Amino acid sequence: MLLPEQRTKLDPTNDALFYDYPRFVNHVDDHFIEQLTALYRDRLTPQTRILDLMSSWVSHLPKEMTFAHVEGHGMNGEELAKNPRLDHYFLQNLNENTTLPFEDESFAAVLNCVSVQYLQYPDQVFAEVARILEPGGLVIISFSNRMFYQKAIAAWREGTESSRVQLVQRYIRAIPAFTEPEVIRQISPVPAVLQLLGMGIHDPFYGVIAQKRKSSQG
Repeated sequence: MLLPEQRTKLDPTNDALFYDYPRFVNHVDDHFIEQLTALYRDRLTPQTRILDLMSSWVSHLPKEMTFAHVEGHGMNGEELAKNPRLDHYFLQNLNENTTLPFEDESFAAVLNCVSVQYLQYPDQVFAEVARILEPGGLVIISFSNRMFYQKAIAAWREGTESSRVQLVQRYIRAIPAFTEPEVIRQISPVPAVLQLLGMGIHDPFYGVIAQKRKSSQG
């Protein structure tokens, strides 16, 4: 799916070193978070099992929704320990080990918020996501135009916002178990001239959603 040079990072050191220090900040603005929470509210089913992949100290799940189990994954234990929505979490570098430690069809949804740009082997990770999803389960990938530039892969870093959406679509389309991905875009309606003056600017919101095919769908 990606050429070797497209997987490279400006900072080639082990990711564990970069994420060793906890960052208790939001990496996107309030507008983005509102859009993401509304999407989760609309698409997720209460009392189901959820995996928050590449998570942090917040998951942006709707406060009024409860789930049977929310599993967290990430690279910093201090951040994950602070996340009040997680029932359990584990640490794993997906760029070194892409195999997720769960049985087949373990979750109703897998979420990934503003982190897909760091995956060097997305084909393997998305195949694992499909494996652990129940038939009919959802994968929801959300991202904006922000990133840790030195840790984003070249295919993402050197692309445009449109090409990044297309890249995530390619990741999903490469896995036969997924349905055709749906794209949600929320771009600032403020005229460009006002944005140049610093008025009304907010982070763009992109969501790419797909469902694991049910057995009757092949």
